[in-house]
Amino acid sequence: MSRGRRLWLAVAGLLLGAAIAGPAGWPWPEGRPAPRVPADNRMSAAKVELGRRLFYDADLSIDGSMSCATCHVQRRAFADGNATHPGVHGDPGRRNVPGLANIAWAKSLTWGDPRVRTLEAQVLIPVTGLSPVEMGMNGKEGEIAARLGRDACYVRMFRAAFPEADGRIDMAGVAKALAAFQRTMISNQSPYDRWRSGRRDALSEIQQQGERAFARRCVACHAGPDLSDGRFHRIEPEADDPSAGDPGLSEITGRAADIGRFRTPGLRNVALTAPYLHDGSASTVAAAIDRHADIARRLSDGDRRAIEAFLDTLTDRVFTGDRRLSLPQSACGVEL
Repeated sequence: MSRGRRLWLAVAGLLLGAAIAGPAGWPWPEGRPAPRVPADNRMSAAKVELGRRLFYDADLSIDGSMSCATCHVQRRAFADGNATHPGVHGDPGRRNVPGLANIAWAKSLTWGDPRVRTLEAQVLIPVTGLSPVEMGMNGKEGEIAARLGRDACYVRMFRAAFPEADGRIDMAGVAKALAAFQRTMISNQSPYDRWRSGRRDALSEIQQQGERAFARRCVACHAGPDLSDGRFHRIEPEADDPSAGDPGLSEITGRAADIGRFRTPGLRNVALTAPYLHDGSASTVAAAIDRHADIARRLSDGDRRAIEAFLDTLTDRVFTGDRRLSLPQSACGVEL
C-alpha cells in the first residue's frame, strides 16, 4: 500500500453509526470527536428547534425578503446554485455560498477570514455585515428583537431555549439558536460512508479507482472526514497576476504571499453544490479540477473520470431529505 494511500485511510476516518452522547449529553455521531461547542451555548432540543425556525424566517432581513435558507437550500446541500447571491438591496454577492454539511467541525467558517471560528460569530456576517450587505440588519438588531417579540410563539420558544436569560430575545440569542441548529446539519450516510464502514459493494469499481487516484493527488488539501484541511491555498500559482482579483486571505493578513489564497472547501455533497471555487467561476466538477493546474496536468483521462465518479459517492440523499432540517410546518402546536 502506498504512503499516500495509508495517509488517506488514516485521515478519512468516516465510520459513522449509532449516535453516542457528546458534550452535555448531546447525541453526536459515532466515529469522530464531538465538535467544539461554546461553553455559553450548550446544545439543547429547544435551542435547535428555535434555530430551525429562525433559519427559515425572512424577518431576519430588513425588508422581509431573505432568510438564511434563501441562500442555503437543503436540496443543494445548503448551497444555492448561483455563482454569488445578491443582497436585499441588490448589492452583488462577493463570494460563492458554501454548503453547510458538517459545518460544526469546520476549523474556520469563511472563504478568506481565518478569524471566524464559531457559528455564533459567523451568523453576524450575513445578518449585519456591510461588505457586502446581505440581509441588511446592521444597526437594526433591535428591530429583529421587536419583530420576534410580537410573536407569542417565539416568546415561548426563547423562554424554553434560554431559561438562564429569562427568555430574553436579542441578537445574541438569535445567533446562538441559529448556531445550535446548524450544528445538527450532519451528513454521514453517503455511499462513501457506507463503503468506509465495510460495505464493499457501496462503490463501483471505477469509483474505487477514483478514491485511490484522489488519495494520490488530492488528499494533501482535501483530507479528513469532510475532505478539507481547513487551510488556505492558492490553487492557480501560475496565474499571471493573482492580485487582479479577490485578494483572499491577504485582505486579513496584509501579506503579499497570501494574495489569492482561500480556504479549502469540504467536498461532502459536492455534486449538489455547483458552481465551485470562491467566486463560483467553475460551473462543473471537471472545470474545478482543471483550475487546480498543478494537479490537473498530471491526471490521466482515466483517473480524471474516476475521480469525478468517486466524488459522486459523497452525495448524501438522507441529509438533503432530512425533515428535521427542512422548513418547519408548525411551531408551538400551531401550523405555520
